[in-house]
Amino acid sequence: MVEKKLEKEVKEILTHIEDGHNFLLSGGAGSGKTYSLVQVVKEVIRQNPKSQVACITYTNAAVREIKERVGHQNLRVSTIHDFLWDMIKSFQREIKICLLELINEPESKIPKPDASSNELYDNPFEGGIQYQEYLDISKGVISHNEVLLLGNLMYEKYIRLCDIFKDKFQFIFLDEYQDTSPLIIEILLDHLNKSKKRCIIGFFGDSMQSIYDDGIGDLNKYIESGEVVEVQKMQNRRNPQSVIELANRLRLDSLRQEVSKDDHAPNMNNGKVKQGSIKFLYSQEDNIDIVKNSDYFNDWDFSDAKSTKELNLTHNLIATKAQFRELMDIYDKDPIIELKKEIVKKIKNENISIDENLTFADVVKQVPIYYKKEMKKIDWILLQAPINRDLYNFLQNRPFSEVREIYLDKDSLIDDKKDDPDDNDKKNTKRDKLIKHLFKIQDLIYYYKSKDYNTFLRKTDYKINNVADKKKINDIIEKINNMENCIIEKVIDFADASGLCKKDDHYNDFVKNNSYVFYRVCQVKFNCFQNLYDYLEGFTPFSTQHKVKGTEFSNVLVILDNGKWNQYDYASLFACGSENEKVIKRTHKLFYVCCTRTKNNLAVYYHNPSSKIIENAKKLFGEDNVHHI
Repeated sequence: MVEKKLEKEVKEILTHIEDGHNFLLSGGAGSGKTYSLVQVVKEVIRQNPKSQVACITYTNAAVREIKERVGHQNLRVSTIHDFLWDMIKSFQREIKICLLELINEPESKIPKPDASSNELYDNPFEGGIQYQEYLDISKGVISHNEVLLLGNLMYEKYIRLCDIFKDKFQFIFLDEYQDTSPLIIEILLDHLNKSKKRCIIGFFGDSMQSIYDDGIGDLNKYIESGEVVEVQKMQNRRNPQSVIELANRLRLDSLRQEVSKDDHAPNMNNGKVKQGSIKFLYSQEDNIDIVKNSDYFNDWDFSDAKSTKELNLTHNLIATKAQFRELMDIYDKDPIIELKKEIVKKIKNENISIDENLTFADVVKQVPIYYKKEMKKIDWILLQAPINRDLYNFLQNRPFSEVREIYLDKDSLIDDKKDDPDDNDKKNTKRDKLIKHLFKIQDLIYYYKSKDYNTFLRKTDYKINNVADKKKINDIIEKINNMENCIIEKVIDFADASGLCKKDDHYNDFVKNNSYVFYRVCQVKFNCFQNLYDYLEGFTPFSTQHKVKGTEFSNVLVILDNGKWNQYDYASLFACGSENEKVIKRTHKLFYVCCTRTKNNLAVYYHNPSSKIIENAKKLFGEDNVHHI
């Protein structure tokens, strides 16, 4: 690589590396941090051909992207958890010692095995420690969180491991550092310092985009102590001028972005930065469709999911708009499961003795739950609706031990709190086996309709040997497409009988052990699931505000509605509402991420704001950009 082609920030970083300094590249949204990371990696390898370089990212999608841009035998690119496990897995003796120490801590975050068995302590983890997607301490199986805790303690206790770490890698580069666990940062910047060997640690990211509470957020402590030198990347290559100025007013640190000097940057047009537009819209009408049909959106195409997005805070706020409310309510608001939860809570809190072999109906009578406002029994209130009576009747004669184990949670349907730290592939989601089976069916329909026949054939057991087979599979796909108003169970049965998507052991096991969930979901019409699929696969104009991080669109509409989630308060953006600093900062950063997704036009909508909110919105957006609808 010719030096003159290097960015000035990259040249500055290379100087710090030469001087033996750890560094942080801070860059706002759209600054091209990944491009800088790739330049640094390539140049470090060129200048140090015998050195080993590790590049640690947050997701497998980022791993694939960096591997595509930089391919070299001396470069190891992996996710955080995979990298840390690979570094410690050979030291089984130390792992066992540290794992037992963590388990026996007074406030241990790792559950203890059955105390009645001394086998674990007499011959601890005889089969060794394994890293899997699940946790089973009694069998020596740990998962993501335990890898972090273990790695941190091991590098804190054993200087020898720190020496081995630095011997193996002379350069460690960490992307999206702000989302990284503080335990990883401690390893890299505190524990490894005990080793006298040389290793340069480099960080890339943006503290304003730290929207997850379990991330480090910033490296201010290490910058102030001189352990890390900060390099700021000021340019913005994505946003139009109006959004850059708004984003600069939103930032909580000293970094202020400016227009890129590259005339070919995406936000440039004929050598000049695009002006774009920002609008703060409000109304007393609680109807977003009226807003979207106003003149302010004449040039927006909400049917084009690739160019236009409406960002809401929660899936519940989107479920009705995207037409998967019925499924969402099953997994998030099941009335009988809520009753069961209240009963279990009361049994525990009041130390009530219950015979687990009693029927659910008997336990409901034995452990009355009252509605606080009216002091009426909750089970009486729940059972007034016909559907609730039907659901209760399905379970009333089942043993309470069985009902107690029924689990319904929206993660089993959505699984979208944030990107999985170790795998973005569908096979490793938290979705339950029934929803995964439905995804397999709809995936096949999607691949076929998209004419991605190679993927289609890999994903199905259906064999195509002649023209007749081709016609038959086309008829099967069309048949399922026309079953959108049939219940889900009929679609699953047809897909199985036709050979398109057979019921496998995972599906059969789910049906056997989750009869209530199966009963509820399979009565829903298939088009409700199809709507959910389209939403989760990004084929609709709707997205949660967390999920949109790392993406960009021509037009972005941000809905400022907390959705009864007390971790956020959009009134605080305008010096109103919450006084909780954590809530204010969390909301502020998420709003920054949402606003900086746009390449052209940004609109923000607030339902029924106070006069003070409107007044402060004019200060933030400009008086000419605040409009009543």
